[in-house]
Amino acid sequence: MKLNQDIKAILFDLDGTLININLDKFVKNYVLLLSNFVKDLVSPRKFIPRLMKVSKLVENNDGTSSNESVFAENFFPLEGYTRADLEPIFDEFYINEFNKLRKYTKIKEEAYSTIKKAFEKNYNVVIATTPLLPETAIKQRLDWAGVGEFDYDLITSFEYVSATKPNLLYFQEISRKIGVPIEKCVMVGDEDKDMVAKKLGCKTFLINNENTDLSDDTPTPDFEGTLSDFRELI
Repeated sequence: MKLNQDIKAILFDLDGTLININLDKFVKNYVLLLSNFVKDLVSPRKFIPRLMKVSKLVENNDGTSSNESVFAENFFPLEGYTRADLEPIFDEFYINEFNKLRKYTKIKEEAYSTIKKAFEKNYNVVIATTPLLPETAIKQRLDWAGVGEFDYDLITSFEYVSATKPNLLYFQEISRKIGVPIEKCVMVGDEDKDMVAKKLGCKTFLINNENTDLSDDTPTPDFEGTLSDFRELI
């Protein structure tokens, strides 16, 4: 079996799809690491609740402005510090500290060959990860996954999109940005928030893992299997 020739773009989720990750530990330690990095300016007691609250606002973004803008408008100023004060410190964190979180991930050996084949077959290739982090963080995570060298058509970091999964606006925006109708895309992922793309006519491929638990109202995936199985489809 092969993908229909009408398919022109492949949207890959990252966590649980292209890389194995202990997401609970990753998120918890990301927050602790970042809050500790800025503790001389803002106490973790105030920083962490603000970060959590604003992350929820970004998750509920309605598409009127970028996720980055929603974050900035609601996060700054913080304890008297402006965006101009704090952003250089955040940049330093991603350069010097973020890589410490790599230990909560494990490479999937089949990820590289799958992405490579997608490019060889001339698909538009998108990294359709939940866009709550900046591009620098997602590119590092792609390096951890062993697939950072490719020239993707789009990486959905929070600078470039205006919604998050499972909001269908997220998938519509990807379609618009890459110039491929959503009906000619396939979403490859491991969770409900990936598979809902089928509601728009997007094809879906489910990668089963320990985090996979589809609800009854999630559309049945068009395909199901391992990342290696998907590679054989393309």
